[in-house]
Amino acid sequence: MGLLGAILASTPGCAEAQILDLLYERTVMTIADGRCRLFTPDVSAALSAAQVQARGAARRAGAGVDALRSVEARARAKAAGTDCASQDLAVAAGRVRDAFAGYARMQRIDYPGEQAAWRADRTGVGAIRWRLAQDARFGPDRMIFGLAGRQAPGVLIAVAQFVDGETPYSARLLMRDSARSDGPYLDGPGASRQALPLDRRLPPRSGLRSYAAEARSTAGSDLRPKDARTGWAFRFPAQAAAELASLDPREAVAIEFLFPGDVVRRAHVEVGDFAAGRAFLSLASR
Repeated sequence: MGLLGAILASTPGCAEAQILDLLYERTVMTIADGRCRLFTPDVSAALSAAQVQARGAARRAGAGVDALRSVEARARAKAAGTDCASQDLAVAAGRVRDAFAGYARMQRIDYPGEQAAWRADRTGVGAIRWRLAQDARFGPDRMIFGLAGRQAPGVLIAVAQFVDGETPYSARLLMRDSARSDGPYLDGPGASRQALPLDRRLPPRSGLRSYAAEARSTAGSDLRPKDARTGWAFRFPAQAAAELASLDPREAVAIEFLFPGDVVRRAHVEVGDFAAGRAFLSLASR
């Protein structure tokens, strides 16, 4: 976490090069671990989560899809051509163990984004709680969105409080349909991408994929926004969580709450390091 933060604070060109190097190293070791069984399950999972985070950081630093594919192809070739009994691999594996043994024991991590953050929590197995969550405000209303459950990684849900007491009859999750586009919509004429509002980080309606909520219920106090006395919870399909994890971290998704009379209230969530947080939660099941 500290190394990524230091790299992202440097100049953009330097950041991209350094993060691509980091992605290459972590990808080599992840693939080599799969071939040679170098690490314990916890360290393997921690390394995998860090590799996912490095990939997301590379996208935010400006690396394109082709650059990532090239780095990962070189990493696969390097790992495939390395003897499992080589001394160089043993030394590299030792460094990974030292670096990630502490990471594997971590129970909570915050993943800052450009405009929002994800909170990951692997504690309290057996208690219903947010495992990976992001807060959002839309008008006077509030929402928490992410993964929740008695154990990690949990199910994908949105819990919202509506200050006027209105009751939505359903909700839907909207995100870019990767089958209809080559990449994210991040055009921001006259402004830096970091300043681009989340509601302008989605494609036109024709380029969106929609997931209808599978279930609706009143939200318990353990999942409601802080100080909220009421709230509604909507559960989305497991496929939606997998699709969300595949998006570019610079993108946003929208949750639309549907009310009688064709009234729609829309909240936005930054994709950010959702994939890295989800991978981190997998440590809890190892």
